[in-house]
Amino acid sequence: MERSSQESHLRSENCVTYESPYPLYSMAISSSTQHHHPRIAIGSFIEELSNRVDIVSFDEDALAIRTHPSLSFDHPYPPTKLMFHPNSRTSPDHLASSGEYLRLWEVRDNSIQPLSVLNNSKTSEFCAPLTSFDWNELIAHDKEVYDIAWGEAGVFASVSADGSVRIFDLRDKEHSTIIYESPQPDTPLLRLAWNKQDVRYMATILMDSNKIVILDIRSPTMPVAELERHRASVNAISWAPQSSRHICSGGDDSQALIWELPTLAGPNGIDPMSVYLASSEINQLQWSAAQPEWIAIAFSNKLQLLKV
Repeated sequence: MERSSQESHLRSENCVTYESPYPLYSMAISSSTQHHHPRIAIGSFIEELSNRVDIVSFDEDALAIRTHPSLSFDHPYPPTKLMFHPNSRTSPDHLASSGEYLRLWEVRDNSIQPLSVLNNSKTSEFCAPLTSFDWNELIAHDKEVYDIAWGEAGVFASVSADGSVRIFDLRDKEHSTIIYESPQPDTPLLRLAWNKQDVRYMATILMDSNKIVILDIRSPTMPVAELERHRASVNAISWAPQSSRHICSGGDDSQALIWELPTLAGPNGIDPMSVYLASSEINQLQWSAAQPEWIAIAFSNKLQLLKV
């Protein structure tokens, strides 16, 4: 991973942009190895019932993002999260989306078929919007759950409006372990990312905060690092799929920052190793597991792929 201390506009061979006809929010990159060009699902953010999900593909040889009209479909309300099935050998692809319901889709070569619609309300025909999901059973907090992430087999963590990070073990569903709580009472934690290369570490972000909190599950309550170089609220975080020490963040300051975590943080904090400036607030980002030298960001109506 090449180190850079300067803000710069990336060269064309290091930046590929797709411009959507509508604002984008949710995004997912397929880990399937069954396709020559990896698929990327992007969801619109239109403040009305009618929204769209488009499946595009990334041609790395041509440095181009290809559209596939037959793989676009209507989605009720803006999808709050999109996620492909994590099994790289799954064929056809399966895509999940959350909105007012959790929906499962089968993505074939030239068509998309709805598989199921899961309603999270058992007492009313109306239900609150789902903000996130993962590919397994969810155990609720006392307040709203905003994100979850899997660590090792059978173990996952969640963050919620109660300001805590809790770890759950499916072998003991009656108990959870709190490993972090917001320093400001009742400050929600919005996003959570578990380091797949070293499951001792995870990262979370607070509502309306420019801070990324790095946690070590062996040392509950005290962060091992706090990354504070964003100039506005952080919206998305993603660990590098090939490295245990690198993480990317994006925020309302229009910056995507790549961080290399030192063994021991110094007294003046940690500076990012690389900075990219987008043209507007970054809503979402994903670090591709299939092509780890590329990071996808979504801002305004644009999907952009950045070469690390």
